[in-house]
Order: sequence, then C-alpha cells, then structure tokens
Amino acid sequence: MLNVLIAILAILFVLGVAINIHEFGHFIVAKIFGMRVEAYSFFGLGPRLFGVKIGHTDYRVSAIPLGAYVKLYGDDETAPLEGGSSKEKVEAFLEERNIGEIDEKKHAKFVVPDSELYELRPRWQKFFVMLGGPFMNFVLALAIPLGIALWLGVPANPAPIVGFVRPDGAAAQAGIKAGDRIVEFQGETDPSWSRIEDSALLIPERPVPITVERDGQRLDLTISPTKLTQAGQSAGVLDMDPDTGTEPVVVSNLDSSLPAAKDGVQTGDWIKAVNGVNITNIRRMQSVVTESKGQPLTLSIDRKGEKITITTHAEQKDDRWLIGIGFDPSLLAKRDKVGLGGAAAFAVDQNMRILRLTGTALGQVGTGERSARDTLSGPIGIGQAIVNTVFAAGFFGLLPLLMAISLTLGVMNLLPIPMLDGGQIMVLGIEKVLSWFGKTLSLVARERIQLTGLAIVLLLMVTTVFFDVSRLFGK
Repeated sequence: MLNVLIAILAILFVLGVAINIHEFGHFIVAKIFGMRVEAYSFFGLGPRLFGVKIGHTDYRVSAIPLGAYVKLYGDDETAPLEGGSSKEKVEAFLEERNIGEIDEKKHAKFVVPDSELYELRPRWQKFFVMLGGPFMNFVLALAIPLGIALWLGVPANPAPIVGFVRPDGAAAQAGIKAGDRIVEFQGETDPSWSRIEDSALLIPERPVPITVERDGQRLDLTISPTKLTQAGQSAGVLDMDPDTGTEPVVVSNLDSSLPAAKDGVQTGDWIKAVNGVNITNIRRMQSVVTESKGQPLTLSIDRKGEKITITTHAEQKDDRWLIGIGFDPSLLAKRDKVGLGGAAAFAVDQNMRILRLTGTALGQVGTGERSARDTLSGPIGIGQAIVNTVFAAGFFGLLPLLMAISLTLGVMNLLPIPMLDGGQIMVLGIEKVLSWFGKTLSLVARERIQLTGLAIVLLLMVTTVFFDVSRLFGK
C-alpha cells in the first residue's frame, strides 16, 4: 500500500510540476499584458469540480485528470479543454437577454473591457502569451541542473580510461582491457567518457569502430554495445566502467541472499583491502570480486574506526560474480564544486545532451534504423519511468527526470500542430499574412484547424499508448 502511495505521489509530482509550470507561463504573461484570465485549472481538464475565485480568475480543479489549462477571456482555442465552447456561452447570453445574432467578439464586450480581451490584443502580445508556456518549461529544465550543480557540484567527467571490464561483455569481446585509454569512438577523436556512453545508448548491437591506446600502441577494434531492455525501452551498454581514481568504498546496502551479509558485513563498512590488495575505488572492488570466481575473499574493513577482518566469497547471480554489497550511488560519480558560471554551463550542457540524444533517436526512427515502438513513450511509459526512478533513487532522483520531461514538453509544444502552442503561433502567422491582403481567417476555418489539431493530438496519444501497452506485455 505504501509503495502504491509513493508511486502515485511521484507521478503527481513530476507531471504536476512540468505541466503547471507550462500553464503558469501562459498565465503570467497574460497577466503582465493586462489580459483577463477566466480560469486556471491546476489539475485536470473538462468541467469544474471545485475551486476558488480570486478577482476575475477561477482557480479550479477539473474532472478529467489529464493535464491543466489556462482560459483567457476572448480566447476560443482552449474552449474544448473545459468541456464546452465560447459559442455555447454566447448563445445562452443572447437567449437570456432576447438579443438577436451578434458575433462573439461583440458579445465579449458586454462582459469585459476591450483592453482585457485576448482576441482584441495585438498579435505580438498573443505570440508572447503562447510562447510563455514552453519558455517556462525551458527555464525549469535549466534551473534543475543549475541548482544541483550549485548545491552538490558537477559530476567529474572521468578521463576515457577503462577501469573495469565485465567478463564476456561487449568490451571484453572487443578485446578491451582495464587500463586502456579510448582515443577514438565511432569516428570521434578524443571523446569524453560521457559522450562515449551517450553514443552507445542509441546503437545497441551495432558494430562500431573504437580505437584504444595500450602500452604506447594504438589498437583499432570493433565493439557491439550490448542491448539492454528495461520497461520496454532498449539501449546499448558497453559493459565497461571508467577508472574513477581514488574514492571511499563504503557499503550502503546488502543483499541478504548473498554471502557478504551472512558472513557479517554491515552497511557503513569501509572496505580498505581485499586479500591484501588495496581497494582504491568501487570499480576496483568490482574487478577483484569478479576475478575471484568464487574463491575466498578476505576483506579488511574499517567499521567506525575499528579494524576488522571478514572472509567471504562470491556467488554467481544473473551471470555475474557477486558477494551481495551495494554502494552509495552518490559516490559513483565524483563532483567538483563550481561557481555560477560553471553551474550554468553544466545546465546548458545537460539540456543539449537530452536534445542531442532525442534528436538522434527520432532521426533513427525516420530512417528505419530504430523502432518507433522502442523509442516513443506515452503516459503509461512515462509513468513507468517515474515509478522506476523513485524506487531506485528516491524523490531527489526524480529531479533529472523532471528536467528531461519539462524540456521535452517545451519542445513538443512548439511543434506547428493546432491545439499546441506552436500551432496557435502558426495560426497567428497565417492571420498576419492574410492581413497583408486585407483578409481574415474565418471562424469556420479556425474550427477546422482546431479539429485537425485535435485529431492529430489524439492520434499521437493513441499511438503512444499502444506502444506502451505492447511493451508492457512484451509483444
């Protein structure tokens, strides 16, 4: 029951923040320009459930738990989101007052001053209102890594020197050994370790050239990243880790089914040496355990200042030799303290990294190199990713995922699809061009554009949900 509650809270947190920061962008820009906001639904679409009216704005919770929206007076673009239309409101108004036909703009004048109507504002102001949502998504996507970098520092990007090679993995099969320096990967010279891992993510099981330097000699090899599938999503891994230098090897968790816990190892133990060999980092510890292949391992441990010795051994589990100890994930990536400039550069780099990976993946879908089903995620897939992350890394671990979702939401909303912000910006552009010829976009044309956009959005939603379900059931 507790796990279900945690999962629900995690999903509400990530999607709630990402969507509401977007709607807040529309809201605040409209307010800055003095436009009257009719409704701000923090949660849900469709009919109003409850809320509070402050000034002219109804801050509400709506019936359909999908997203949020801001409704401006004189703006019909979001009318379908609240389960009705401005036209219906106009007809009710006219019937109540026994007034003949009148266009909706004139009707709005009876309700609010012209100066507060969205529809009567200059196009450049409407443009900025539409841009406000994606802009705030980008601000959030930059603010998260900026704040983390200022607080904790930025992860040190280790030199591309191999520290650990998993037996029988992709790197081992390619002939790579611990101590090798990677000098070229997939045609890129002197790549960083993070760039190597990012490139491998998108090319599972595809042979690519890799050049290493060993004992002063350059060796040209070929590596095929291992295909790893998690929650239906496929990615490539190289089965090797970098040499991270010296770091404390402190036990953070234990697997009670494996020997270490049974032989007396405890969380908080600092492993100094194994079989007399100094353990300088976590990768070195993994290498020693793997190479033991079940032979006895004598651990020299510092337990709160007390020196103790424990003998244990490794057992095979999931084709790996393990003794059953885990390490604090925060120690796996060293961090360097930086100032505001360094933190800002890190934030931009992280966002550009996500855009680069996303663009490359979508490009591979377009060329047929990558399956759309294994690339695109809908609400179910996103929910799975959020739940997996919160249980693996806690609520703090959700922040990088929130950054990625916010950035993606901002970019997606700029696509020229009616119903999205980019589509409404496109309509503003069409209206501007028509005005040069003394023409306007008719109400019928507007409705058709909106219906087309709604159909496209629904089609995308159905398609991604189908992909999610098919991955869920492994079909």
